[in-house]
Amino acid sequence: MQYDVILPAAGSGKRMAAGKNKLFLELRQKPILIHTLEVFQQDEACKGIWLAVKPEERSYIESLLAEFHITKVKGLPDGGSERQHSVNACVKKVKDGNIVLVHDAARPFITIPIIHKLVEAAHTKGAAIAGVRAKDTMKRVKDGVIEETVDRSSLWMIQTPQAFDFQVLKCAEQRAEEEHFLGTDEAMLVERLGQSVYIVESSYENVKITTKEDLVFGEAILSQRIGG
Repeated sequence: MQYDVILPAAGSGKRMAAGKNKLFLELRQKPILIHTLEVFQQDEACKGIWLAVKPEERSYIESLLAEFHITKVKGLPDGGSERQHSVNACVKKVKDGNIVLVHDAARPFITIPIIHKLVEAAHTKGAAIAGVRAKDTMKRVKDGVIEETVDRSSLWMIQTPQAFDFQVLKCAEQRAEEEHFLGTDEAMLVERLGQSVYIVESSYENVKITTKEDLVFGEAILSQRIGG
């Protein structure tokens, strides 16, 4: 089943403290953004990529797309000050969507089999998100004091992609915009509609490159996957 994917790429990456968009940092001589885009470029089920960008970075990103032969990008609308605004800008550009994924541009290690499981789940159930089971002991803390130990058997660490029936996502984004509600992710907006969101088990390798330490993890994952 075919799908479109939205990648918000207009963030500041303050925690990376790189002095530039972290998506332009390189792993194995290739920008993180391109590593991510290549996954969807290579997936025959992906019919279009929508990339929300900063206006001042658009020309550079266009040059990267040309250099690395990324041909599936259908549009590069202006991103917003918040992730949700960037996603909404792309949703407004998608005209004929069926299943739409939202994926962190800084998660370059997602795999096509997991993507396809999410697409199928969104097709049959309306909404599905990637996640992994919590491995560590979880504590609820208030004012620096542990209040309780939380049963981790029901806790999941949420990743992306998050996959939705397009009309469900569009309705959720419209309602949030009208009510000036800012959520932590797209699933939260969909949950506000009363729509159930299902979990698809992902991989612990599907890390988001956020800090300098994550670059080390990223190099290690690439070394394992391609050798060297």
